[in-house]
Amino acid sequence: MLRVAVIGSGPSGVYTAQSLVEQQAVPDVEVYLLDRLPCPYGLVRYGVAPDHEKIKSLQNNLRTVLEHPRVHFLGNVEAGAPGLGPRELREIFHAVVFCVGAATDRHLGIPGEDLPGSHSATSFVAWYSAHPDAVAHRFALSARSAVVIGVGNVAVDVARILARGAADLAGTDMPQGALGALADSRVEDIWMVGRRGPSQARFTTKELRELATLPGAEVVVRPEELAGDPGYHDSSGLPAAGRRNVQVLHDWAERSDDAAAAGSTAGATAASERDERRIHLRFFLRPVEILGDAATGVRAVRFERTAPDGHGGIVGTGAYEDIEAQLVLRSVGYRGTPQPGLPFDDATGTVPHRAGRVLLNGAASPGVYVAGWIKRGPTGVIGTNRPCAKETAASLLEDAAALAERDVADDPVDALRQAGQQPVSWAGWLGIEAAEAAWGQQLGRGTVKLPDWEGLLGAARSAE
Repeated sequence: MLRVAVIGSGPSGVYTAQSLVEQQAVPDVEVYLLDRLPCPYGLVRYGVAPDHEKIKSLQNNLRTVLEHPRVHFLGNVEAGAPGLGPRELREIFHAVVFCVGAATDRHLGIPGEDLPGSHSATSFVAWYSAHPDAVAHRFALSARSAVVIGVGNVAVDVARILARGAADLAGTDMPQGALGALADSRVEDIWMVGRRGPSQARFTTKELRELATLPGAEVVVRPEELAGDPGYHDSSGLPAAGRRNVQVLHDWAERSDDAAAAGSTAGATAASERDERRIHLRFFLRPVEILGDAATGVRAVRFERTAPDGHGGIVGTGAYEDIEAQLVLRSVGYRGTPQPGLPFDDATGTVPHRAGRVLLNGAASPGVYVAGWIKRGPTGVIGTNRPCAKETAASLLEDAAALAERDVADDPVDALRQAGQQPVSWAGWLGIEAAEAAWGQQLGRGTVKLPDWEGLLGAARSAE
């Protein structure tokens, strides 16, 4: 039997396991999915917004793989910890596949980025998604104005959560602490700002349209900013998603013009006394400094107006604008981090590979593989991980005959314990699920996530 460790139980890890156990060429492959967290599903659990229940339901499909008789989930196992690097893992398993994603956010590299009140959107998402590493995070929701830097789907998620009323979120699995903080939020203006034009925004049309459906919120656009984008006037050369986005923004801009002509506040939806929050979509503004001080925190973000350069990029115009804010959330992309014992390309934030085989000194290293974002960078949607995982699995299976000749530990779980780990089994995860359902019932809600390590591990150990 070929025994494989897959590091990470998010979509890329689960799809890799699925590709290995469902193929017929190499029988009886056994996969151990190792995760640093005691919970499976990766970003589906800790990155998908709690009000996107349809996407979160993908957990049901991943669960089918995790319940396969030759797939074993082992949480609370930190691959890369002292005594458990790639070399030690290969003494326990015939092969190791790293599917560790892109764990950190990209930085703006501007003055004031580290002021109190300035955070990565990644940390905000982790907080409202109940990631146990984020339980102590605090965000200035007493702020009147919040700036979200970026125009991708994560930026839209963050803006939507800030604008959505707590009553709308009570039926989700959002942790109770985050729900209570959002209920007390005083944020009125949410500015989502991109340095390029609307035709180059990275959000999907479905996510964009949701912003105009939020009760008690108004979407505000500035027609003159949209008009600066050549793709806004002629979208025929854009990808289908870009054309749809431009059309939505075009419709909102027309309503803005109508509202302005009527003497109302310009917006994509008609302003009314019931509108409590405003989501401002701004384009062609590049952040150059976050203003404030260490004592009082953020007070504004300074942007430079940009313009198309005629070659698909932008240039600064030398004109500046300050947007008041007491909370700044930076959403400019994820980035992979170096993995102990593996080579790393700092420019791309990925592990060098050839068809999934890790490259050591330029040569493929059979037995150590990568899949997912650490392999290709933080690109694509969840489904993009399927072909990526299949490619890596195919490379591993080509090497299977030689890999299976190696002697490995008789009992992987015991070997991991001897390496200082305390694995949480699938039974432990089921205990966490049961505890979260019971906690939600006690609160008069549906399932509610446990937000801290103590609660998660306590529920797992009780079940085991």
